[in-house]
Amino acid sequence: EINIGDWSSDVCSSDLDDIEVTKALLQKVAEIGTSHHLEYMEGPVGFSNMDKAGMLTDGFDQLATMIGLYNHPYYPVHLEKLGCSKASEWHEFKIEFKNISMDKFGPLSELIARRYHLKSLTFKSSKAILPYVDAMFGLLNKSYADLETFVPIQQFQIDHYKEKYISFIHPDFISCVVDKNDTLIAFGITMPSFSRAFQKANGSLFPFGFLHLLKAMKKNEYAEFYLIGVDPEYQNKGVAALIFKEMHHVFKKRGIKFIETNPELEENNKVQLLWKNFQPIMHKKRKTYRLDL
Repeated sequence: EINIGDWSSDVCSSDLDDIEVTKALLQKVAEIGTSHHLEYMEGPVGFSNMDKAGMLTDGFDQLATMIGLYNHPYYPVHLEKLGCSKASEWHEFKIEFKNISMDKFGPLSELIARRYHLKSLTFKSSKAILPYVDAMFGLLNKSYADLETFVPIQQFQIDHYKEKYISFIHPDFISCVVDKNDTLIAFGITMPSFSRAFQKANGSLFPFGFLHLLKAMKKNEYAEFYLIGVDPEYQNKGVAALIFKEMHHVFKKRGIKFIETNPELEENNKVQLLWKNFQPIMHKKRKTYRLDL
């Protein structure tokens, strides 16, 4: 238990850009870690790769995505002054829809589909998506298995995300690719941006907060890439072109002007190569920090 009862009300209510406050917090965490015979502390992290992680270090003037953390600029400054070092780093990109041209990806997607006997799947309802959800997460585990910090997603987590999120995602924003045996080999999940809507709702869905979310779902200039997975067997065969073709159709129909990626590990070159032809702008960075005990 971390006891902050001895801190004065003046400190707790005033501007906390005070490195002594940060130092006291780190010392208490270190004390707890040492008492449990731990070797180091690292954060901010969640309990799985699907949770929010990483302290914002660049892009403080940018609006966070729904799954992004925000913090004041002095946070990383304090940690670095107190001896913390970078453990992991994530990059986020913004893409203008006008830079995603189907002049190349339209014909390419058709060629890839014919060559490998693939077909795209789109959905009319959340219920129609459910039979593919387990396969999506299985594919996600395969896609990112070679990343050092990736921990495979377990079935109980899949069940949780299925129940909590799938019904929330509009089926227009999910695209899947299957082979000739109807086996899932690629998928992409995007969503309209709800960041502004959540700000207007002030953290509460009721009595009227949900109206802002409904409006954001129907009319929005921003979309966010949440997950994209491609079976390793197909990762160098241009299969992502089929996903981009379907997403391009949806974005154009809905008037999307900007697409944002969510945090991507800096070493995740496979994902970052997907955006290289779209003139991506790196507009946010975040890190986890480590301190040996």
